[in-house]
Amino acid sequence: MALRKLAGRVRELGPLTMAAVAATALLVTGITLAAVLDSTRVAVCLLALLLALAVAGVLRVNLRLLGMRADRREIRDLRVVLDQTQRRVVSAVERQRLDTEDRHRELSDAVARVQRIADRGVRDLRFAVPREVEATVQLFQGLTPRAPMPSSGDYALNPTDLLELLFLVRTRQPRLVLELGSGTSTIWLAYVLEQNGGRLVSLDHDPEYANRTRAALRAHGLTAVAEVRDAPLAPVELDGRTYSWYDPAVLEDLNDIDFLLVDGPPAAVGPDSRYPALPVAGPRLASRATIVFDDANRKDEQAAIESWLSSVDGLSRLDEMLGRHAVLQLDRPSRLATASAPAAGGSAGAGSDGLASLGGISPL
Repeated sequence: MALRKLAGRVRELGPLTMAAVAATALLVTGITLAAVLDSTRVAVCLLALLLALAVAGVLRVNLRLLGMRADRREIRDLRVVLDQTQRRVVSAVERQRLDTEDRHRELSDAVARVQRIADRGVRDLRFAVPREVEATVQLFQGLTPRAPMPSSGDYALNPTDLLELLFLVRTRQPRLVLELGSGTSTIWLAYVLEQNGGRLVSLDHDPEYANRTRAALRAHGLTAVAEVRDAPLAPVELDGRTYSWYDPAVLEDLNDIDFLLVDGPPAAVGPDSRYPALPVAGPRLASRATIVFDDANRKDEQAAIESWLSSVDGLSRLDEMLGRHAVLQLDRPSRLATASAPAAGGSAGAGSDGLASLGGISPL
């Protein structure tokens, strides 16, 4: 039994260790025989080999111990890294869970809001669609286009707004119409002015849209009636405040404008983007002029209209029949002088003086 245990322990030893044990046994046996045979030199040589083998064994053991210590340090460091990683993973998972709950709550609220808007929009749509269809039918009853008409709605005037706009142009028969912002309305206005003998000048700060409107005018054969002018946005100073508006230089040759359509610049340009329309173009309006202000349901547009009405003599608001625009009427006794509009980057005094020179119109 003891021999089997010993044999098992011996088998657990590595080949190198077993070889070292065998070599030691041989050296000890050789030393013993040399001593018995009185071979001193042989015994000394064998003893030296035995010592060398012992030193090598000691070094190997030390190396193994050092390796074990290094392994322990690596294991300890690895445990530290694993603990830190585990804590970070748990923390990240918890944060993600909380964020997910917050996003889910926000998404649920957003879906609920969209649903409420959609429900309200569906109710409004039931009334809006027939109204716009009826307005479209009435528009085409009034004229026969010579080419496909551009679409209405979205950023362009919708059929309801167009219907009242064209009605105003037909009844008031302006000789010169200034449109701020070109597009679908430019084509419709040009057709009506072709019938009535008027002229249309449209401004656009976007060259792409301006070119698109010019192409539509050519396709409809309306270039003799209407023109689109490139009017890049420029800083216009009024009463100490700077606005981004159409370059006033493009208006220098226009006078006695008796119909003004304010449909630009877009709101994305900045707050109160359409307020400068009357201060800048006002000196060039005729003694009696009609002003149509689109998107009058918006806050900035409402503020601009109220400011004009409270500051400009002879300006009044008419009752609108349809659409989302405001119709203003300018009536003044006489025109004293035509003042130049404020230049790009000009002072507030220039714009104010220009308005003051209009009979009874005070600075805004």
